[in-house]
Amino acid sequence: MTDDPYQILGVPRTGKPDEIRKAYRKRAKELHPDLHPGDKEVETKFKALSAAYHLLSDPEQRARFDRGEIDASGAERPQQHFYRHYADADHARRYGSAGGTGEFEDVSDIFADLFGQGGAGGRFKARGQDRHYHLELEFLDAVNGARRRITFPDGNTLDLAIPAGTRDGSTLRLRGKGTPGIAGGEPGDALIEISVRSHSVFRREGNDIEIDLPITLYEAVLGAKIEVPTISGRVSMTIPKGSNTGDILRLRGKGVKSQHGPAGDQRVTLKVVLPTATDPDLERFMETWRRSHAYDPREALGRAT
Repeated sequence: MTDDPYQILGVPRTGKPDEIRKAYRKRAKELHPDLHPGDKEVETKFKALSAAYHLLSDPEQRARFDRGEIDASGAERPQQHFYRHYADADHARRYGSAGGTGEFEDVSDIFADLFGQGGAGGRFKARGQDRHYHLELEFLDAVNGARRRITFPDGNTLDLAIPAGTRDGSTLRLRGKGTPGIAGGEPGDALIEISVRSHSVFRREGNDIEIDLPITLYEAVLGAKIEVPTISGRVSMTIPKGSNTGDILRLRGKGVKSQHGPAGDQRVTLKVVLPTATDPDLERFMETWRRSHAYDPREALGRAT
C-alpha cells in the first residue's frame, strides 16, 4: 500500500483544502472500523487514511511534506533546503505556512457529523500512527547496554535506555511517542530501528563474542599467562604449552548478557605471529632444530587427493 498521503486520499497535489476534506469524509465513511468489525485490512486502511488527512489538513505540515522536509509519517528527512531558499521568498510568505489556520475543521467534528456526536454510536476512537526512526549504536553500547538522549523531529527529547544485548536490525518500541490518536484514541508508538557499528576487535555470534588473539612463538611453545580484552574489561587467561594458530580457548560467561538465561562466552582464536624483522638467532636455531625434528604439517592434504 502506498504511503503517499495524496494517493491515499485520492486527491491531486494541487488539491484545495475543501477537496481534501471532502475526499477524506467520503473514504472515512466507507472505511470506518465500526462499519467493518474485525476486518484488519480495513482497519489498516482507515489508519493510513486518518494519518494522511492529519498531515494534509495541517497547512504547515503539508507544506513541509511538499518541500520534501518530512516524510508521510511526519519524520524529518535530510535537509534539502538552506537559508537562501527562504530568504529569496517574498517577505510576507517567507516563514509562513501555505494556508490559513482555519481552512480545515477538526477531525473529531467530521466524525460527529458523519456518525452523530461522539462517532458511530459514541464509540469512535482511532489509534495514532506509529512513527519510524533510525539510531546507530557503537558495538559496546549495544552489547553492554547504555543510555542515549534522542531528539524527535518536533524538538522533544527523551532519555532512551538501550538494553544490554541489543542486536543489529532490532527495533525498540517507545509506547505513546507516535502521532496523537483521533477523538481520544491512544497515540501511536515510536519505532526505533537499531544499526550496530562493527568493532575492530570483537565480533558477535549469537550471545558469544569472538576475537582473534595474536601470540608470540615462545608463548605458543612454552605457554604463558596474558591479558585478554573482553566486552567488560581485560581479564587474565592462560595459554597452554604447545598452542597453535587456530586453537580456540573459551572464557566462560564473558559474552553478551542474556535477559532469558546465562551470558554467552568469549571464544578466543589464537594466531601465532613471528617477529616482523628477520632474527638471525631464530634462523640459526631453526636450522639446527629442523635437522633432528622435521615434520610435515601438510601430510593430511596429500591423502585428500
